[in-house]
Amino acid sequence: MKINMTQFNNFKLLFLISLMIFFGSCRNQASQKDLQAPILQVEKLAKNSDPELDQISQVVRTIFQDSKGRLWFGTQGGAFKVEDNSLIHIDDIKGESGKGVTIKEITEDKDGKIWLGHTDGVSSIDGDEVVNYYESDGLINMDVWSIAADSKGNIWIGTIDGACVFNGEVFTKFELPKGEIDPTRGISSAEIVHSIMEDRSGTLWFSTNAGLFSYSDKTLINVSEKLGIPTNFINEIFEDEKGEKWISTKTGLYHLTGNKLTNITNDKITGEKGIGCIGEDEDGKIWFVGNQHHLYSYDKHEIIEFQKTEENKGPGIFEIFKDQDDRIWCVGFGGAFRFENGKFINIKKDGPW
Repeated sequence: MKINMTQFNNFKLLFLISLMIFFGSCRNQASQKDLQAPILQVEKLAKNSDPELDQISQVVRTIFQDSKGRLWFGTQGGAFKVEDNSLIHIDDIKGESGKGVTIKEITEDKDGKIWLGHTDGVSSIDGDEVVNYYESDGLINMDVWSIAADSKGNIWIGTIDGACVFNGEVFTKFELPKGEIDPTRGISSAEIVHSIMEDRSGTLWFSTNAGLFSYSDKTLINVSEKLGIPTNFINEIFEDEKGEKWISTKTGLYHLTGNKLTNITNDKITGEKGIGCIGEDEDGKIWFVGNQHHLYSYDKHEIIEFQKTEENKGPGIFEIFKDQDDRIWCVGFGGAFRFENGKFINIKKDGPW
């Protein structure tokens, strides 16, 4: 078959147009893939994102609510407060070397100033002003485990090396008897002060490795010795809404009414670390931790262990706290949780508050 020049030129033109369409399509497909690649990568990252990043912190050591109703969280990543439904990190709380700290306890003095005890001293917050106190300022030891403000405006500080009191100007050593090192704890000393509490009568209570001590009218009393508590390893003393005392120890949970002491666990709960933190719900039921982070309740008649599941296990509890709305919080390893209707609700960086 003969093809004239006009037909040949038309054929070449059609062939070139076809090639352009083909390669343009390939380039278009390639560009679409290039555009899709980062989108798919972001989606993949979102699906595989670490849920721990949403937590206030993976370790929340303590929770506090001040007189203005603001919630405060003490964590291994420093201190946070909730204001206007937003979680705010307090950046100016630092160790003497400038490094971050782990907050172990928070309190408020009679003038509304917030005080925090941590792994590198003590800090106060007054409005937007943060002041950090170290051994160079007179603090007896930088490793602070407990802190409390009394009704007179003094700040009581429990460290790994004993207790001291701050009157706003100077730190003064407060002499407590020396105890023993607790071999079942990762960190312990003979002079560690686990908790300090002022009760509604103005008496101060110190939980130590030398026993439980009360201090009133400049008189220190060895309550463990007086009441016959069979261990000197005292973790915490808690005062309920009726003014009755609850004492967590190495050998059980004790109920103190007047001068009558009762071991309510009475070997029902075993474990070398004994009983830990204590709290009370709006119905007057006592909640406490024992036997390696197990959660129990006591309604003045029987002890019931809360049955955790994989879907409803909450944190490894450091503290049980009732807020001003009578809601129960449990904080510890794993973050911050509210305990509502038998369920742990994980409270993350965006709440729910």
